[in-house]
Amino acid sequence: MSGRYIVRQPIKDTEGKTIGHEILYHGANQAFSSDNSTSSAEYAAANTIYNFLTQNSPKVLKGTLNFMTFTTMLLMKKTPRLFDKSELVIQIDDAVIIHPLSMHLVRQYAKEGYRVAVNEFQFAPRYLALLDDIHFIKINMKNAGEISVHNTIEIARSMNKKCIITHVDTEELYNKAVALGPDGLEGSYVAERLTTKAHSSAYIQSNFFRLMVAVTRDEPNVEEIEQMIAADASLSYGLLKMVNSAYFALRHRATTIRQAVMTLGLGQLKQWIYLLSMSGADNEDDAGSEEFLKLSFMRANFCSELMNHASNMPISKSEAYLMGMFSTLNYLIAAPLEELLSEVPVSDEIKAALLRHEGRCGKLYELVLSYEAADWDRITELAGELGIQENMLTSIYFICMENVNSLWDQLTHAYQSPETPEPQTEEPEPVTEEPVAEVQMQE
Repeated sequence: MSGRYIVRQPIKDTEGKTIGHEILYHGANQAFSSDNSTSSAEYAAANTIYNFLTQNSPKVLKGTLNFMTFTTMLLMKKTPRLFDKSELVIQIDDAVIIHPLSMHLVRQYAKEGYRVAVNEFQFAPRYLALLDDIHFIKINMKNAGEISVHNTIEIARSMNKKCIITHVDTEELYNKAVALGPDGLEGSYVAERLTTKAHSSAYIQSNFFRLMVAVTRDEPNVEEIEQMIAADASLSYGLLKMVNSAYFALRHRATTIRQAVMTLGLGQLKQWIYLLSMSGADNEDDAGSEEFLKLSFMRANFCSELMNHASNMPISKSEAYLMGMFSTLNYLIAAPLEELLSEVPVSDEIKAALLRHEGRCGKLYELVLSYEAADWDRITELAGELGIQENMLTSIYFICMENVNSLWDQLTHAYQSPETPEPQTEEPEPVTEEPVAEVQMQE
């Protein structure tokens, strides 16, 4: 019996900026698929997803545009109302379009202010009847030719609809899709594609300024400093590389951020940070770099938390954290990953995992990658091999996402010195909404 999983995949514009996420979910008996049947299996699956989102959507699905496919049963259970309408796109498949009650519900949600997207859009009569209520058109790059996709985008644009090309899973498809000029791109290659701009110190600017303030306090908080450095792959790598250099000639190499901070000492840590501030002064803010710093932070947390459930692992939780953190290092610092890993004291198991997906550490890392890619069969296989209960994975993933989002908000909030007053903003006038009649589920 397969597990139940929920994962977010990024939707990006042609510049690489994330414009939203698709919420992908998978359950027992594949009952979350676009089957318009009202069988007991679909009802049970809908009930599972509904209950899970009731508990988790307010915590982890905030601050982004969420595209989520709704079955007839999920629409009738009023699941869209678990989300803020400003952050949800109700995505529907053909099975919903041909279901009279479902279409009535979709139109109702559209009237209430929810945005609607259509998967595998076609210029067929049943789709055209929906055009007034559609905001996003999603086109499968694999099933449609370039001319067809181009024409669909042109016609959709003339109707003020945004177009997202999906199933962009290879570099060849990516290049073709970008040339067509859509509003968004989605697929495994899009999710994995990192910024092509080389960065020698792509640290989070606002986090870096907070770090400068933290180390210059009269009584610096070592745990606070450690947390700030550990949230940034470039800072973590730079610190470990420096503290393990020949200059310090350590008898035992520092293998964690805490050891590195304690070895370096606050005096030299201040000097290192001042040097970074000078070398990074001319860096431009790059959305792509920030996106993948956040990805490395999420992978680090996910790897570390999975260690609480995996069996017979040859590394510690802190080592697993570094494994996830360093997985995007070669894109943040312009050098091959193998070369970068040779300059920091990570274990051979971690190197084998990151470079070749070998050993039990490789399975753990591959599990994280498979979860990101929503590769359901591989997730189930790897979880079994690592001794991790499948029903724990989604909870662990969401806990990590909540922790990362919470800390990220703190780290990336524009730094403001204590002497600078908070900007004053006028409170918006209250907006009143007209009451809208609800469609009741048929008994």
